[in-house]
Amino acid sequence: MQINMTRQTCSSKNSLPVVRRLTLAHVISWKHIWVFNSESKPWMAHVIMKPLTISLLLSTPAIYHQNRIFMNYEVLVVLFGWDLKSLWFTAHQKRCDALRLAGKLQDAVKSYRYMMDTSDEYTKANCLHWSNDFKQECSALCVVNGDAALITSEYDMAIRLYSAAIDLNSASAAVFAKRSEANLGKMLWEDALLDAHKVIELDSSSHVGFELTHTALRGAQRYDKATEAFAIMLSKLDDASEAQIRDLRQQYVSQSEAEDAIRKAVWIELENAPLRLLNTSTGLLCNRAAQINCFKMSPEYKKLLSFTTKYSDLRTARIKDVVATYFRCVLLSHRWEETEALLHDIQDKIVYELNGIGGIVKLQSFCKIARDTGYGWAWMDTCCIDKSSNTELQESINSMFVWYRYSALTIVYLCDVPPSSQPGALARSVWNERGWTFQEFVAPKVVVFYQKDWSLYLDDRSTNHKESPAIMKELEDAMCIDRQALVSFRPGMRYARERLQWASARNTTLQEDVAYSLFGIFGVHLPVIYGEKKQNALGRLLQEIVARSGDITALDWVGQSSEFNSCLPADIISYAAPPCALPSLSEDEVQTAVSSLRSLVAVECASKLYTLLENMNAPRFANCRLHLPCIAFRVTEVKRRRGQSTHFTYGVKADGLQDLLVTTDETLIQFSRARPTQQIFFLVRPWDRRLLELPDFAEQLDFADEAESVGDWSEPESLLDDSDELPGGSFGEEELPVDSESHSRSLRLIVRLGQPFGALLLAQQRIGEYKRIASDHGIIAQVKDVALIDNMDIRILDIL
Repeated sequence: MQINMTRQTCSSKNSLPVVRRLTLAHVISWKHIWVFNSESKPWMAHVIMKPLTISLLLSTPAIYHQNRIFMNYEVLVVLFGWDLKSLWFTAHQKRCDALRLAGKLQDAVKSYRYMMDTSDEYTKANCLHWSNDFKQECSALCVVNGDAALITSEYDMAIRLYSAAIDLNSASAAVFAKRSEANLGKMLWEDALLDAHKVIELDSSSHVGFELTHTALRGAQRYDKATEAFAIMLSKLDDASEAQIRDLRQQYVSQSEAEDAIRKAVWIELENAPLRLLNTSTGLLCNRAAQINCFKMSPEYKKLLSFTTKYSDLRTARIKDVVATYFRCVLLSHRWEETEALLHDIQDKIVYELNGIGGIVKLQSFCKIARDTGYGWAWMDTCCIDKSSNTELQESINSMFVWYRYSALTIVYLCDVPPSSQPGALARSVWNERGWTFQEFVAPKVVVFYQKDWSLYLDDRSTNHKESPAIMKELEDAMCIDRQALVSFRPGMRYARERLQWASARNTTLQEDVAYSLFGIFGVHLPVIYGEKKQNALGRLLQEIVARSGDITALDWVGQSSEFNSCLPADIISYAAPPCALPSLSEDEVQTAVSSLRSLVAVECASKLYTLLENMNAPRFANCRLHLPCIAFRVTEVKRRRGQSTHFTYGVKADGLQDLLVTTDETLIQFSRARPTQQIFFLVRPWDRRLLELPDFAEQLDFADEAESVGDWSEPESLLDDSDELPGGSFGEEELPVDSESHSRSLRLIVRLGQPFGALLLAQQRIGEYKRIASDHGIIAQVKDVALIDNMDIRILDIL
């Protein structure tokens, strides 16, 4: 409002309009309005005008607008003839106190700040005591309320309250630290950093400012600086004068300790990764040292290091997860074509900058897909193995199954499947016929198929084609392998015969790879000796399977004998035919047979037989010789049947067995009881522990840790020596007490021994040494009378 009045005595006529022009609300708020001129009594004016002035000043909407306030001053000065500054200041003091007591701390601080800004030095000096008390009380309340807001994560409120306390000159390190903490809660990293620096400025000996600096820098993703701040924080804790502060150091790890923990996690992760990897970002081939160096230079590593500050952090899965995510690798499964990218083609070169010809195009496309899918590392067998290094080649072949197993993704490239192919193209692809690609499919958990133009097979955009019903049905039919077995495959010795059958139809360019490509399938680790020829390579693999597992199913084959050992086949194709399908008894049939044997078989004899077989050793290889526990039946007659041209069929008789026929390529000596021969022949039943109705050896052993190697094999102590039979065909003189349960168990064994079994025909070579006669069909034999257990000849034969 505009009031043009001079400082002079006002008449009653002129004064009332002026008051009315001040504010009508103030005029009508009083029962009586007294208007005084300069001659009125000053004390009466003070009494009357004090409440009016306070009301006027405190209720004026524009209390914080300086022009309006001074205008009100001038009006009052003109009206009453004295200076009301002291009265105005008193009113503001009371307003500040009232706001403080009402809990409106921010408004109280604003009012106080305005009052101080508009007061002269003389007035400030007069109210110094009140001012100090107000600031102390108000700032204390601001801090207390700010702490409460911080605890409940009301960060905005906490920041305002701490800021109000700081405005009242309560700029202590503690308050700045708390406001920094509130800013961290709001993720206002730069504001938090400024407050943290202020804490360091005010108290440089304390660790608190550096701790806040570390957290703020970490949030701002300035990880190198954050690590530096953390190191200084640790030194401040170490140098603290108070023991309580020094004790805080015990919960923190040093940078070297954090680096060691991360380094260990990296090596554990890379144990299951290829030795050389392609960096999909840079296009460079990296050895192990270069891979680790790339990680240490990455934001992921610096972030992990800055977050690994306490010993509790070392025990969490965070380190492992970050390392595993960074080193996620994509492996390629493909059929080698005429031209492929080799190691010397890409060594010290950027893959993406190479001329796109031949196998380089395949490599570039593979790396780009891996990169675009979000993976930083890729591996391709043609160019990521130094085949001139025997050590690296050995490790790569023995580790390849594990590499594919732990890959984040395996990409299968079908070079002979054109774009937009129909279902069935995958089944017809040559990829399905190769030896190495079998393990490359069953080992990984995530597989995606790409066609010749690098488009998705069947346009299936799912992240894992192992979960695609259409694709898995096609592979199941093509491989003749159950879908569940393909999806949830586990390496090991179990189901050895079935797995050998799966591999029997697959081909490899190098003959030794027939065996080497199966190392991972069976979980074995053997020397790689290119040039040893197929029979030796396959023989070493089969020897390891039998030696480690005691599984005799690997001896179930038809075809030609191996030069490595006559009990093993010369070619894996010998496992193509399914195992011998032998009849089995139902539980009711077993119980019936047991009941009939109770009156025929002596309790002691049955129990001793069971005990003897229970303590038999598993089959073992040593120096290419098979030590085979078996039940032997001596052959008494071999007579050739006429009418066969390509194969020879012989009628064979053996003690205790029903007569049978054997078909073989080999020419056998014919003999009979009337015309005996000095060469001894046996039809043997390889001992199978499963007949005891106990777990098989393959199920009892942890082959990864407990199995014996072939070279370290030694025959454990047993009841029999190699090639020895029990004297007189008896089971010993000592009688053992038997109970009803053990008797039943023994009779069940005898019933199972009476069932048809797959037999091996052995011919004596030298005393104590035998050779298997290979046959073109499985030899199925059966005992004549299971009650005559005295005729069962239990031996351990040494087979060449």
